[in-house]
Amino acid sequence: MKRRHHGNGEGSVYPRSDGRWGATVRLANGRRHTVYAKTRLEAKRRLRELIDQREAGILVGNARQKTADYLERWLEEIARPSVRGSTYIGYRRHIHRVLPRIGHLRLLELSPAHIQSTYRELLAEGLSATTVRHIHAVLHRAFKQAVLWGLLLRNPTDAVSRPRTARFEIKTLSADEVRQFLDANREDRLYALWLLMATTGLRRGEAIAVGWADLDQATSRLSIHRALRRHPHAGLVFEEPKTRHSRRTIQLSALAVAAIANHRRRQLEERLAAGPYWQDCGLIFSSTEGTPLDPHNVYVAFQRALQRTKSPRMRLHDLRHTAATLMLGRGVHPKLVQDMLGHSTISLTMDTYSHVTPPMQGEVASQMDELLG
Repeated sequence: MKRRHHGNGEGSVYPRSDGRWGATVRLANGRRHTVYAKTRLEAKRRLRELIDQREAGILVGNARQKTADYLERWLEEIARPSVRGSTYIGYRRHIHRVLPRIGHLRLLELSPAHIQSTYRELLAEGLSATTVRHIHAVLHRAFKQAVLWGLLLRNPTDAVSRPRTARFEIKTLSADEVRQFLDANREDRLYALWLLMATTGLRRGEAIAVGWADLDQATSRLSIHRALRRHPHAGLVFEEPKTRHSRRTIQLSALAVAAIANHRRRQLEERLAAGPYWQDCGLIFSSTEGTPLDPHNVYVAFQRALQRTKSPRMRLHDLRHTAATLMLGRGVHPKLVQDMLGHSTISLTMDTYSHVTPPMQGEVASQMDELLG
């Protein structure tokens, strides 16, 4: 059967001897690009997709392009518009770790063996299994797009084994340790920040991005709708929260409300001291001149705060884990903890804090004895 042309250079669909259908378009460089489908209807759909991609400037080469060229294009045209800036930076970092090993290969030559060997070499060089698993996730997403575009018949990462990772042990403080930490840092200018994070489980970027306009003093509720992060090229940038569930409103404890009120008085004194150098960004937690806090400087300040109580070194993010562990340990319903933390699912909350489950089960057993015994 002859090819069915769609006119005006819009490509063609045709049956193949193996029972499949082909869909072909001519690219700007004069080459033809062909993809295959099981039915004529599917081939026509794929043809329309190819034409749309060609007109959008996405489909400009062919499957003989180098893997490095494809991955760079995927980063800029697919990844960058669809993820947060910090996520894009992570994607680019992971891609650039593998390009010296597979970037020179043509896309059609890339095999699961090449990728598996790359993972083995990265692990031998000291990269953690967790990082290699992240690299695998990015490559899988990138090559899945290549399959959708018809540049590859199958995703080479599907046949690659990811390295196993040891379960991450969460570091948390007990209630007594939190009290000791806060008591030792009452004069710290970021005392209210430490207390807020320890009682609400806010992420660092969320906590340093909240403004006075986000605080409803009448109801003691705080709206979380953005995060502050440092980007390598753009500097400090306010971004959308991590997920849509991260956009939330949380109820503050009386301790947090009192600490923030004291912090506001301190900030007013700093504003008077700064005079004309004060830059009013409307942030609850700012520098002594009113500008946003650098996330790294906040981390350094937290390490100094830990040293005042001789507490073990831990990440600032562990205050989030501490808050969640304390809430669950006190019997707060996991759904409420999920909402407070901004987790996307309750299963994420329970999987992350499964170490709290045994004591909770013991409490349930005791209550059943009391109810029915």
